[in-house]
Amino acid sequence: MPVSIALADYGVGNLHSIRKALENCGARVAVVEDMGALLEAECIVFPGVGAFSKTMEKLLPIREDIVSRLADGVPCLGICIGMQIMFDRSEEGSSPGLGFLEGDVVRLKAKKIPHMGWNTVETADGLFEGVESKHFYFAHSYCGDPAEDIVIGRTDYYSEFASLVKKGNTYGTQFHPEKSSFSGMKFLANFVAFAEECL
Repeated sequence: MPVSIALADYGVGNLHSIRKALENCGARVAVVEDMGALLEAECIVFPGVGAFSKTMEKLLPIREDIVSRLADGVPCLGICIGMQIMFDRSEEGSSPGLGFLEGDVVRLKAKKIPHMGWNTVETADGLFEGVESKHFYFAHSYCGDPAEDIVIGRTDYYSEFASLVKKGNTYGTQFHPEKSSFSGMKFLANFVAFAEECL
């Protein structure tokens, strides 16, 4: 039975590409505007693109409930801003984050911001099994500064930053797998398989 993924529509970003990518990987995807629906989801995906405080607006009322679900092991993938909102806070905005991941979101230490383009993700995680090229697409000005024990992948752009994190059954990527060609599709296919194993 294909995993059913709730794709959070918190009013920012383009959801079409990540929805199509997940569907092409065999998942059933429902775009949800009511954030309360996330609390009943088999699997949650927080998409990328957007500003921190704006993204958190619809999530703040159920912040503790979402964290409880993630702590209970519901599989989840946060992409770019979708990963950043899982941290405690961000230098980009005044809103608190979900606080599931320990650490802050900080401005990139780089000469050229935003960071837009292809860079290598150095990781040995299982979601990269079968990924032939570790070059992924990035588009961001901020990045997570997490506790070391959840960092499972790093990228060098003027300085090194955490580009892949994991806590429990929750993954966070600073890169955009849905914009990363064959490598991104294989990564997402591996995540869908991982989510199905969690059920």
